Amino acid sequence: MFIDNFYTKELRMDEKEKQPITWSCPVEQLDKSKIVLAHGGGGTLMHQLIKNVFENAFKNPLLQQHHDSAFIDVQGVKLAFTTDSFVVKPIFFPGGDIGKLAVCGTVNDLAMAGACPLYMSAGFILEEGLQIGILQKIVQTMKREADHAGVYIVTGDTKVINNSSGDGLYINTSGIGIVKQDPPPCPSQIQPGDCILINGDIGRHGLAVLNAREEIHFDPELESDCMSLVPAVLSLLNLGIPVHCLRDCTRGGLSSALNELAEESGLSFYIREEDIPIRDDVRGACEILGLNPLYVANEGRFIAFVPKQYVSEVLQIWQDLYPDLTPKQIGVVSENKGTPVILQNTIGIELALPMLSGEQLPRIC
Repeated sequence: MFIDNFYTKELRMDEKEKQPITWSCPVEQLDKSKIVLAHGGGGTLMHQLIKNVFENAFKNPLLQQHHDSAFIDVQGVKLAFTTDSFVVKPIFFPGGDIGKLAVCGTVNDLAMAGACPLYMSAGFILEEGLQIGILQKIVQTMKREADHAGVYIVTGDTKVINNSSGDGLYINTSGIGIVKQDPPPCPSQIQPGDCILINGDIGRHGLAVLNAREEIHFDPELESDCMSLVPAVLSLLNLGIPVHCLRDCTRGGLSSALNELAEESGLSFYIREEDIPIRDDVRGACEILGLNPLYVANEGRFIAFVPKQYVSEVLQIWQDLYPDLTPKQIGVVSENKGTPVILQNTIGIELALPMLSGEQLPRIC
């Protein structure tokens, strides 16, 4: 209504003054020569940056696997190797902190490659003035999460930057693990007829960080879903269940994860909105804030592509492992229909579900 009134007013002024009509868009135009926050948001701009800058410069067969980890053969042993950086603001949030995020994020990337995590590195960029007690608390969190995931932090680095140059603390990690399935889960293994499963409800992490950052004070308070996904994955692989692909729904949320895999596999995914588990408090908060929960980041949720005959077994394993979560089948894979991800909404209308284009919530991982 505002836009209709705006343009109506302009038309009347032009008619009165006998001037030609000039149309303009009130949205700021993106300067494509500079980095913006959306380049780190998990959506279209980030993928363009990776493809046009990094992949173009570093192109090699291992990099072009386009997975959460690179698969490397070392004397007949298949390893998964990953790296990540964590710049969350604030560094403490309901349900976790940057240390928990760093360890879980790293071992989760290895788990998505079907690997059992073994070793990690941890590099710390510290801002001058950071309280050592805060750093000790973060490090103890990392130790606790590493022990829980069965991974050792074996090497690291420390740098200090000037005061007011950062947000107190940034962490960079790398991780190595042994791949447990041959062939390993990856986009090229996805097949028409595969069922798409998710291990629990979505949207909590992004909202928990936003709550802590902006002091919104949701009631009840939303907590991040940040956790290690290693048990959920290894519980399937150790039983020999054929897992075709795995992807965690972090930056860009569930929608971006689905679009990434649809593009890489060359197939189409058919998703039912009513089957996507979203808690009422998350749905309500998103409605108030004008956010779409399908694009809100998660740190403890992932999608798995498995043959139809294993769906019930997988969902039961996850439910037994995490009684408080709601694992569900949310869709199926089909031949390429020209649209990567098709969403059937709650009233039965089929819509294209695109990848996130801009940035809903910056600095959340």
